[in-house]
Amino acid sequence: MRRIVKLFVWAIVLFLAPTAAFAADGQATSGLAIGAGIAIGMAGLGCGIGQGLTAGNTTAGIARNPGAAGAMFTNFILGMVLIESISIYGLVIAIMLQNKI
Repeated sequence: MRRIVKLFVWAIVLFLAPTAAFAADGQATSGLAIGAGIAIGMAGLGCGIGQGLTAGNTTAGIARNPGAAGAMFTNFILGMVLIESISIYGLVIAIMLQNKI
């Protein structure tokens, strides 16, 4: 767990280092670009985890009770659509931040 935290901290430091370099030029727009990247990245990460859990649990449920596959598949598709809408919100936020640059 410490390795993951250390990797995350160093990634943030490496992302913020160009911000400090561009701050000398008087441009404050690099923070918006970093925010856009973080918005779409976190949305994609969260949706990927959610979709993996949903697909895995649905597959396990169908394997245990093949007779309920129709009802499970309908709920599976509905769940995937709702999970995917979260990533679209992240994309919209990233595009809005990019347009301010």
